[in-house]
Amino acid sequence: MSELLVNSEKGHISASQRIPAIARPFVSERAAATLDRVEKFVEEECIPADEVFMRQIGETTQQRFSSHPSVLEDLKSKAQELGLWNMFLPKNHFKEGAGFSNLEYGLMAEYLGKSRVASEATNCAAPDTGNMEVIAKYGSEQQKRRWLDPLLQGKIRSAFLMTEPQVASSDATNIEMTITKDGDEYVLNGQKWWSSGIGDPRCEIYIVLGKTDPKNSNKYAQQSVILVPHTAAGITIHRMLSVMGFDDAPHGHGHVSFNNVRVPASNMVLGEGRGFEIIQGRLGPGRIHHAMRSIGAAEKALEWMLARLNDERKKPFGKLLSEHGIMLERVARSRIEIDAARLAVLNAAIKIDESDAKGALKEIAEVKVLVPHVNLTVIDRAIQAYGGGGVSQDTPLAQMYALGRTMRIVDGPDEVHILQLGRNENKRGKAHKSRIEAQKKKGADLCRQYGVGTADVLSLERKSGEKSKL
Repeated sequence: MSELLVNSEKGHISASQRIPAIARPFVSERAAATLDRVEKFVEEECIPADEVFMRQIGETTQQRFSSHPSVLEDLKSKAQELGLWNMFLPKNHFKEGAGFSNLEYGLMAEYLGKSRVASEATNCAAPDTGNMEVIAKYGSEQQKRRWLDPLLQGKIRSAFLMTEPQVASSDATNIEMTITKDGDEYVLNGQKWWSSGIGDPRCEIYIVLGKTDPKNSNKYAQQSVILVPHTAAGITIHRMLSVMGFDDAPHGHGHVSFNNVRVPASNMVLGEGRGFEIIQGRLGPGRIHHAMRSIGAAEKALEWMLARLNDERKKPFGKLLSEHGIMLERVARSRIEIDAARLAVLNAAIKIDESDAKGALKEIAEVKVLVPHVNLTVIDRAIQAYGGGGVSQDTPLAQMYALGRTMRIVDGPDEVHILQLGRNENKRGKAHKSRIEAQKKKGADLCRQYGVGTADVLSLERKSGEKSKL
């Protein structure tokens, strides 16, 4: 057995053997076997290659956003040979994928989340996953052949452009980019930022949300989604945005402007005014994909924490860190929180498989809020265990924390999901109040029926002092 797979005191316990019992009935034998191949590929090939990838990118900004590390293409070839390709497209909604359910992919994505390169190596990286789902679900045959096919083959990459720097983009109705019809073309004007993937030289297609009908009385019918080739005239990528100091090159997150950018009318997706429908269809699966990978990141952080706790070279106050009770408590809490978060993610995946993303809005919102918090908490504990090393480049923890922190913002900030969850939950308030009152009334009726009275059993009615003589 490879030492790169050792994960317990007994050696190696395979990923398929560690599938939570509640999820096993939903996992096919083929998926279980693929899961083991994913684990082996990530642990033996991708994680060791992360260091090579980082070094091949380069040093200057121009180098870092113009490079394409050769190690990635080698990994992509290996992944395809192993049949680890496009696992994310759920079989009950798309014919283009590898034939797995959301639940089955959720188990696999956890392992992909442990490596910087694993998701792209298997062609399961954001934002391409969500963008491929958009084109596969809503695109015309022409759009599919022009853009979906090369994306599925891993030959190009894509970007999703929605948020804007000058407005509160957590409310997508605020976006201001205009998409104006002019003959057989659309003209785009405006700016976008946090355009993930736009820095990659292989990014050839942008999926852009803008307004085609800003005066429509229905604010959810003002927006449209259109496909914009990266070669269209009038596009300027002004700068890349750092994430707590990390530039995420060559993928990156860009600030870009559109100045009279013209694209063919045939590039409109689904039709004018359908933008909200499309982005909601895109963001639902995207949110749960982030959550799936974040479970893997939390597991990786816990692994690093356990390694530090048992490092014989470093013994504060004469003891291993594992001999200090507070550290064992943190390990235990991390284990509980990760396992609980995983079950929530798998439950959401099952719900999507049974219906679709729209039918699992509550479950998706729950994991969108829960999992990043768990991930950050576990990573923070691991950082604390390493001390100064934890916040340096000597461990992957600092960059993992930066990436994990963005998950509380991307695809809708926590506050939006919490508010919507609270509102929906509160809708049941009147029903619960009525039921509780009815139960109390029936309880009182039963007390009288059985002759036990309704007085509080702890009632004393004790009074102080004498009665007034008046």
